[in-house]
Amino acid sequence: MNSMRSRHGSVLIVVLWASLGLVSLTLLFGNSMLMNYRGTDNELAGRQAEQAIEGAARYASMLMGQVEQPGKFPDVTLYRSDAVPVEGASFWFLGRSQEVTDGTIREFGLVDEAGKINLNTATPAILELLPGMTPDFMSAIIEWRTPEPEGEGSPVGSLAKHGPFESVAELGLVEGADPVVLWGEDGNLNGVLDPNEDDGSKTLPEDNADGKLDAGLLEYLTVFSREKNTRADGTTKINARIISQQRTDYFRETFGVSRATEMLDQPERLPLPESVLEFYVRSGMTTEEFAKVEGDLTDAEGEFRLGRINVNTASEMVLSCVPGIGVELASTIVAARLTKDSKLFGIGWISTLFGDPVAVRTAGPFLTGHTYQVSADVAAVGRHGRGYRRSRFVIDSSTGTPRVVYRRDLSSLGWALGEEVRQELASLKNE
Repeated sequence: MNSMRSRHGSVLIVVLWASLGLVSLTLLFGNSMLMNYRGTDNELAGRQAEQAIEGAARYASMLMGQVEQPGKFPDVTLYRSDAVPVEGASFWFLGRSQEVTDGTIREFGLVDEAGKINLNTATPAILELLPGMTPDFMSAIIEWRTPEPEGEGSPVGSLAKHGPFESVAELGLVEGADPVVLWGEDGNLNGVLDPNEDDGSKTLPEDNADGKLDAGLLEYLTVFSREKNTRADGTTKINARIISQQRTDYFRETFGVSRATEMLDQPERLPLPESVLEFYVRSGMTTEEFAKVEGDLTDAEGEFRLGRINVNTASEMVLSCVPGIGVELASTIVAARLTKDSKLFGIGWISTLFGDPVAVRTAGPFLTGHTYQVSADVAAVGRHGRGYRRSRFVIDSSTGTPRVVYRRDLSSLGWALGEEVRQELASLKNE
């Protein structure tokens, strides 16, 4: 009897161990399947986010193609820019904090490339005023973009490209490039002060923990800004700097012989105007009269006017680097924009802010009131707030139909939508 009980006990122990093994295998396979399911779900969310980004690029192109007037920067109050739904996913245009005329702060939207300084056309006088710029680095930038003289090679040891910059990111290849100067405290290049960018040396990037974002050079630079040098009907613009029969006939046809004579009659002692802005100031045209002809005038030869800075969208930092403007006038221009109509367009309105004709002559050749390139920095998430992706596009409409001329994946820079959006998406996961 004892022997029988012993055998039964042994069988029970074996069965229990077998059961435990089967349960363990079941849990193992179940957990593996759960992880596989989550991985698949995350992959699906990521693909949804990628498709949302593609949709955002098309949306931005459409916005550029439907502006009220060619060259007008899309009004941020007239389109969706944050948490835009796309078939289970959502996307955001990462803009820059700006106060619009209704007094609200807009943190999302398209960014004007003409509101930045063009690396390929900026003069040394402009470059040297950028934050963190050193004489050696400025010289290296100029050397990088300057073509080699025919028959001469680069100096021994030179790393210069001797060709135009194709992207702002290329600046990192220039001799003497300092990541701290290029990036500043904005580790993810979203233009917003994130927690890790305001904690000193605790986490990267290093910052001064002063509660303000000190952006690097990348924030203020572009290589894409240009304007087509033709009128709406495709004909060549009238050069306001050159005394010609074409210019005379155009103004007579537009305003009549008497009024055209008044506008074009310049004292012989004065040199020819350096820019459309200076021509406008010296002509005595009214704001309404200038609005009729501004789009038909130019101050440069060639197919495009390159690197002009849009006074309607440029930041105070960018404007302060323009010769003839400086810090004080830049602040005045930015403040004055908020008192203007939300449909602010063109360059004529700033003429009254210059107190000195010399400043108009100096600054005019660098300025414009038009925009033909925008950047769409798109962040997106898929279902349940997962699958974060981010890409930056530059869209160019200077030749007619808007087209994407640059694209860069920025997902590796990490989360760029801020803590508030993160919490909102976290709440959706828990629902």
